[in-house]
Amino acid sequence: MKPWEKNIRTVVPYVPGEQPQGRGLIKLNTNENPYPPAPGVLRALREMDGRLLRKYPDPAASALVEGLAEFYGLCSSQVFVGVGSDDVLAMAFMTFFNSGKPILFPDITYSFYPVWADLFQIPYKTPALDGEFRIRPADYYQENGGVVFPNPNAPTGIFLPLKQVEDILDHNQDVVVIVDEAYIDFGGVSARTLLDRYENLLVVGTFSKSRSMAGMRIGYAFGSPALIKAMENVKYSYNSYTMNLPSVLSGVEALKDKEYFYETVGKIVNTRERAKSRFKELGFKCPDSSANFLFITHEERKAEEILQALREKNIYVRHFNAPRISEYLRVTIGTDDEMEAVYDFLASWLVTLSR
Repeated sequence: MKPWEKNIRTVVPYVPGEQPQGRGLIKLNTNENPYPPAPGVLRALREMDGRLLRKYPDPAASALVEGLAEFYGLCSSQVFVGVGSDDVLAMAFMTFFNSGKPILFPDITYSFYPVWADLFQIPYKTPALDGEFRIRPADYYQENGGVVFPNPNAPTGIFLPLKQVEDILDHNQDVVVIVDEAYIDFGGVSARTLLDRYENLLVVGTFSKSRSMAGMRIGYAFGSPALIKAMENVKYSYNSYTMNLPSVLSGVEALKDKEYFYETVGKIVNTRERAKSRFKELGFKCPDSSANFLFITHEERKAEEILQALREKNIYVRHFNAPRISEYLRVTIGTDDEMEAVYDFLASWLVTLSR
């Protein structure tokens, strides 16, 4: 090892979902929305004054902050925005998890959490989900330096009822509790309804899933003015111009079209509920998902075997080769036509194997 190499920080990086290219494929591996964004989003991008791109964007992304505050009935001082929820969460880790005590998050959860903890040198513990992949609030009564968990959880899709979220908050008044709500629009009640009662609560969301804008990288957080101010101070000490102008303009337009938003979410929820029954008919089991994906396992066939068979037909789903979940596949909810193609292939493939 060369002398300068000794000072390089080494981490095991997060592995993002595969982004296959080409025509004729069915991409159900990264929880993207199968429908286009609201019509106003594309209109705003077409009509944008290109001359504005030579200037730096508003560092506060004020138009987007105000749009979020209005949509969700909050004050602008309770809203933070960033380049996707990953950026927002990373900023929150840097801002709030500095006590030297281990932070807590589930053993089966969003796989970026341990990466950030290692990158920012934050100790952590991972309380195990129960046998049905559910969070046990009592596991979070122990001393810690902060708590973070997705709700609904990923990759299981299970929603933790608000009463149990409150239980975790009640037992962690001396640290910041982050509820990562990337999938909340597809099922469950948001923890933002608790903001007035818990000044240590941070609720994180994204435009990538329910608003069909993963390519624009828009994330946000809701919290007390004190939490939001602390995050802004860290942001401005790190990179003051994080949100680009096209993202701000398109994000504002997406918030205006409530009818389209609820219609699109409703389509995905309806397709998801049908998918639960269809996969069950094919011999799959899955937790009762409240997200825009299902976490499925087959009674007889191995997950890797199913994964490869699907890939040969240009159908992409996600497999996590990790303890306790190695026999599960995460399947994003696509359009009805896409899902029918998946069912038809699996039905034919399973019959062939049984002969």
